[in-house]
Amino acid sequence: MKDVLDVHIHTTASTHAYSTFREVIEAAKKKNLELVGIADHAPSVPGSIDNFYFRNFKVIPRDAYGIRIAMGSEMNIIDYSGSTDLPAKILKQIDFAIASLHRECIDSGSVAENTAAIIGAMRNPHVVIIGHPDNPQFPADLDAIARTAADCGVLLEVNNSSYLPNAHRAGSAENAKIMLAACKKYGTKVIMGSDAHIELDVGNHFFSQKVLSENNFPEELVVNSSVEKFFACVDYRKSLAPV
Repeated sequence: MKDVLDVHIHTTASTHAYSTFREVIEAAKKKNLELVGIADHAPSVPGSIDNFYFRNFKVIPRDAYGIRIAMGSEMNIIDYSGSTDLPAKILKQIDFAIASLHRECIDSGSVAENTAAIIGAMRNPHVVIIGHPDNPQFPADLDAIARTAADCGVLLEVNNSSYLPNAHRAGSAENAKIMLAACKKYGTKVIMGSDAHIELDVGNHFFSQKVLSENNFPEELVVNSSVEKFFACVDYRKSLAPV
């Protein structure tokens, strides 16, 4: 499977990650990626950065160091309505946003509540990706999530970190079977993300590729094959936002 981009990468700005911006960029270049996306955690995660960090992305050339760069954020879904922890004013200034459920930011609710939280986040036009939606810590209706993602043009993430043998989101691969079957049914697009917290994992989609292969998932629904495919999704989502 062609794989030229990774847009779920954390740097030392997230404080529980261990590589700098430059180290991440150099790792992406060595792995021949065409696009690297920095998605540091939004403020609700303990130890993360202030909103001001995301307001200054204008100083970063998007073609620096010989590779295309996208500057985004992994936001936190903070209630069962799908609210997130970056304001629209900032979201308009960054390149893309991932929205995820994290135990540090919200308690897991019922299946209906967790599903409503994810679907609510998809209604935010700045959200391009739902991070690790197959996380068993937040049981949800994955069929409804895949259907809504297809309707909204939102990408569902196939998160490599979730499928590691020692992953703290154990059981994600089993949930991925359900999610990917629904994605095939509705034509929902997905994106592989490393969720790297150290430069060694930048572009590492080994387990994501394994999960996709084991579930016979069609390559045409995986946007990692093309930078243009990814930015077409970004542009579509941004087009829905109020001016």
